[in-house]
Amino acid sequence: MGRLSSTSSCKVVVVGAGIVGAAVAEALVEDGHVVTLVDQGPPGAGATAAGMGHVVVMDDSPAQIALTGYSQRLWDARSPGLPAAAERMVCGTLWIAADDEEMVEVRRKAHFYHLQGVAAEVLDAARLYAKEPHLRPGLAGGLLVPGDSVVYPPPIAAAMADVVRQRGGEVLLGKTVTSMSGREVKLADGTAMECDFTVNAAGAQAAALCPGFDIRPRKGHLLITDRYPGYVRHQLVELGYLKAAHETTEASVAFNVQPRPTGQLLIGSSRQYGANAPGVDHQILRRMLDRAIEYMPVLAGLSAIRVWTGFRAATPDKLPLIGPHPDDSRLILAAGHEGLGITTSLGTAALVADCLAGRVPAIPLEPYLPARFLTGVTHAG
Repeated sequence: MGRLSSTSSCKVVVVGAGIVGAAVAEALVEDGHVVTLVDQGPPGAGATAAGMGHVVVMDDSPAQIALTGYSQRLWDARSPGLPAAAERMVCGTLWIAADDEEMVEVRRKAHFYHLQGVAAEVLDAARLYAKEPHLRPGLAGGLLVPGDSVVYPPPIAAAMADVVRQRGGEVLLGKTVTSMSGREVKLADGTAMECDFTVNAAGAQAAALCPGFDIRPRKGHLLITDRYPGYVRHQLVELGYLKAAHETTEASVAFNVQPRPTGQLLIGSSRQYGANAPGVDHQILRRMLDRAIEYMPVLAGLSAIRVWTGFRAATPDKLPLIGPHPDDSRLILAAGHEGLGITTSLGTAALVADCLAGRVPAIPLEPYLPARFLTGVTHAG
């Protein structure tokens, strides 16, 4: 199910040149297809440029850990060829437990990661503070996942677009797509692009091009500081982040701080549904920073240099839509990755390429198929 068994070269139009669309276009052109990549902005703009660039294995469901784990392995394999501007840093993720109750969750996560072959280490309070001395006193411990990394994704997306050009494909920028089917993509300037297959990788705009799917924009804020080398050594995330990420009605914030190779700190995170204006919501920003300072008081004395917002493309079951449209098998979806688009871009690209080629994928495609929503059947893994 979900494989199209197309073994010959096809003409494919990929809509969206964020990290997911660029990765898909690169994978398809390397499979020998004739690819056109279309976007209204430059490669890696939009949500790709607005995100934290955290490449993380997540365990909300078997399907999620399968895709994030597969994708992380692809990132590790790709690492030597990344452009220097990608600033990849394998800093690991440190999930922070505030109390004994959260330490129970730490041990559960560690056990699940170990079953999946993912390295993870339970830290008591003493070892937690040895690794991150600027955390507030009184925390119970944490879980270190050492293989997680951070990247700066816009130059990676740009490099992927360059591969498309080098392999004979076309990259059309500054073009707005108004509609698409599996055989045609229409642009705002009246151009109709005929093809054999299309891929909708338009992020938060994907639902407008494929009505019937619940892909909603979820606003987030980020702040970056001046340079403070050594203040933070790992990607730090409170275990409460998981609850905040699952909140679907109220605005939520969680402690999430990332070190950058420059010595700067990237501070998040917030999530809002129904907030469609791109401007900074100062009330949400204040809540987010208060939460960060609660976990790491020294942050209050650091200087911020920029604040921005972005929109994640979210689905109700927290899994992306990957695979053919149930009513148009030549229209492939690669959207709805929410906060894991950077992580899962390479895995998504591999699955889409396998789908077009009729290959058996490295992980089952079924949990991510778009038909799970239109048929009323959901797959948690």
